[in-house]
Amino acid sequence: MKLFDSHCHIDDKIFNKDFTQVLKRASHAGVKGMMIAGITLKTVKNAVKLAENNHGLFAAVGVHPHDASSCSETDLKTLKKMASNPKVKAWGEIGLDFNRMFSPQIDQEKWFIRQLEIADELKLPLIFHERDSNGRFLQLIQTNSHQNRTGVVHCFSGSKKDLMAYIDLGLYVGITGIITIKTRGTDLRELVKFIPADRLLIETDAPYLTPAPEKNKIHRNEPAFVRSTFLKLSEILEQDPEKLAATVWDNTCRLFKIQPHEF
Repeated sequence: MKLFDSHCHIDDKIFNKDFTQVLKRASHAGVKGMMIAGITLKTVKNAVKLAENNHGLFAAVGVHPHDASSCSETDLKTLKKMASNPKVKAWGEIGLDFNRMFSPQIDQEKWFIRQLEIADELKLPLIFHERDSNGRFLQLIQTNSHQNRTGVVHCFSGSKKDLMAYIDLGLYVGITGIITIKTRGTDLRELVKFIPADRLLIETDAPYLTPAPEKNKIHRNEPAFVRSTFLKLSEILEQDPEKLAATVWDNTCRLFKIQPHEF
């Protein structure tokens, strides 16, 4: 059974001391692929380096909405060049986050739209971040649509209406460890049943969002724990784990255009 952690941040310094062990634990858990999502120009450089030096790791380039206020055309020009690296398979994570407002809305929207344009130009799939945007995120991707755009809504936590809209746009949906959490995951456990099988992805968002049962033992999330998320998903959907794993693996590789020889 092969699993793909479609969204993690193992370039974070919290993994520096035991990075090799983190990869070994992931492999032991059946996690054979990992996508390191970009946040800033600095983190992207590290992510690409890790992907180049480690089997089964891939990277996405982009500027997170939290960091939109420090984004510039110069940064995007550099990211665009880095996107030509064969280990770079997506643009992101990008989007809107009106929860903490680490960057003003005007900056978030400006650089979100600009990055949509670049990703479309490069024909790269997108990794989307949305939190508490009150419909604005959906409005922007619908207004600034592109016929051949593909992407994934990372860490989905919206409403059924949002979910249906994303599916209608041809997007994939990333499921995190939230699905394993008793109270917080209640709505997600119901909504996941409405996601078409060929649009499902699993992810950790490591080092954040540690799933149960690991959450009770360790605070830091890591790619190996995506197995717990997957097993809960399999249980909820009442699907054979082997078959579902194959479907989710194929979904991830299809979205990111990753070929078998790249593993």
